[in-house]
Amino acid sequence: MAAAPKDSAVRLRSYQDESYLHGFLGTVGDLQKAGILQDVVLEVEGRRFPCHRLVLSAASPYFRAMFTSDMAESRHKTVVLQGLDVAMFVEILSYIYSGTLHVSLDKVQPLYQAADLLQQDYVRDTCSSYMAFNVEHGTCVELYKFADVFSVDIVLKHCLQCICKHFVTLASSDEFCSLSVNQLTKIISYDELDVKEETTVWEAVVRWVQHSREDRLHHLPSILPHIRFNLMTPEDKTAILEHPLVREDLGSSKVIRERAKKRKLKPRLGMTTEMLLLYDMGKGDLLFLNPQKGKYISDEDDIFPDSAGKTFTSDYNIYALEHDLDDSGQMSMFKYNHAGNEFEDAGMSTVSKFQREYSGWPTYWGESLIEVDQILYYIAANLGEGSGWVRMKKYSRQKDQWQECSQLRLDGTWHRSAALSCGPYLYFILTSAMYCYDPSQDCWSERNPPNLETRHSFLTAVAMGTEIFCTDIDFNQTRVYDTESGHWKTLQGWPNQGNLRTHEYPHLFVLENQLHVLLDVYDTAKEGPSGKYLVYVYDRSADAWRDLKAVLPDKEYHILDRLSSVARLYLPFLKGAQNLITSYAIRQDKNTESMA
Repeated sequence: MAAAPKDSAVRLRSYQDESYLHGFLGTVGDLQKAGILQDVVLEVEGRRFPCHRLVLSAASPYFRAMFTSDMAESRHKTVVLQGLDVAMFVEILSYIYSGTLHVSLDKVQPLYQAADLLQQDYVRDTCSSYMAFNVEHGTCVELYKFADVFSVDIVLKHCLQCICKHFVTLASSDEFCSLSVNQLTKIISYDELDVKEETTVWEAVVRWVQHSREDRLHHLPSILPHIRFNLMTPEDKTAILEHPLVREDLGSSKVIRERAKKRKLKPRLGMTTEMLLLYDMGKGDLLFLNPQKGKYISDEDDIFPDSAGKTFTSDYNIYALEHDLDDSGQMSMFKYNHAGNEFEDAGMSTVSKFQREYSGWPTYWGESLIEVDQILYYIAANLGEGSGWVRMKKYSRQKDQWQECSQLRLDGTWHRSAALSCGPYLYFILTSAMYCYDPSQDCWSERNPPNLETRHSFLTAVAMGTEIFCTDIDFNQTRVYDTESGHWKTLQGWPNQGNLRTHEYPHLFVLENQLHVLLDVYDTAKEGPSGKYLVYVYDRSADAWRDLKAVLPDKEYHILDRLSSVARLYLPFLKGAQNLITSYAIRQDKNTESMA
């Protein structure tokens, strides 16, 4: 026999019969329907189902363990399955033999339980996704209770978001009163409750206790620590201390008095107002602006540290990464304390500063702090002539340490850049290049760039939902990137009237789920100072920018952080700060009014 050629291994190829792969399951289903080659009978609630051990073992780890171990069931012709609803077992058995699953709201919970018992991951995950998709005002409490018992995280997350959003109406429902004490305390512990006053939370607790007073009254002292009495007026606290439920238990009265002293408890989401933060370059004052509500608050104390980067996170916390005073190359993290209107140590380990590199050519150096999926990233960009790099470190809360991420190498000459998060990814954008960082894979990949035609590189970008918006210095071109499709499109530019020109870079920002832009403009036809600020909001249905007629104090402003400068703030805390001047600007064409 002739020897095989030495390169036979190189010539080896594998072939896959797609029709066989797709047809195999159909053949197995036909055998089941015809009752052929069945070798085991499964009995559920008295009903018998002839099946194939091989098919069941291949479809489920539960059956594989049953039929391939020394368990008695592996030798029996008939196996009785306990704890299963027969109707749900029919659905799962149909899926095993056909690959098709039918899910509806009335049976998704028992179907999930059956899949959980039988270790059917696909069925269980499909039910989880179905429940999460169907979370709404009328179903969120019921689904929350189910998801809490079975620890279905994706459903829990969506339910809590819905309950927090509709807390005021849901707290009066019978479904809310059916929550367990642990479920209740978890809900009222959330910062995201959309309530205007903390007394609303107290009233919800009272209704829950009185729904079954004898069984629940003893839980009140363990529930009260989750109510933020420091956010109530003295009159409200006095009234609660005189409430019959509190007077019956001395321990409850003590808890209320102790909790009322804790000043650092955060306000609820519904008590806060979204504000754009601006910095007065002349006096160092801060301006908190909400053009939609027609108000601003001017703070004479610059509470923000001089930092390498600031970020305004999804849970409306504010972080700043500040250089250490001893010039050690280390940076410390500070977190904004809403109650004290000041920054304090965040209790995180320090991070080593990335060092700037000089190549003899002018270089662009930028640092930023970005939150991606509740993880903080310190980012440094060194853009030189012909080459550059982007380096990152992320903070691990579990290990209390900063971990270096994959580095991005750049070719070409760049002058400006933007780093921002959108969904679970981080994007690094230049005028004619864009890159996406996937934290789950710790890797960079290239994306379609915005390709702005501009006399200067763009500087401003912002994310909203699954889209990224950026614009040029003249605000003539606004581009939007759909992160799901990977395509850019152009929006209408600035409806410039007359001789107005931008003086500084436009600043895009998202406030109350709408795209805005702040423009620093001047009139080319006038001699002398003619600068002013304009605020526009984008109307997507009309593809047009609408002037909000915002009236700002006559000062020279700088964006506090050019990529993330919108925060949720509790205005009573700001009003209580030292040296605070509070004013409100009402949107009008020419006039302003004052409000006490």
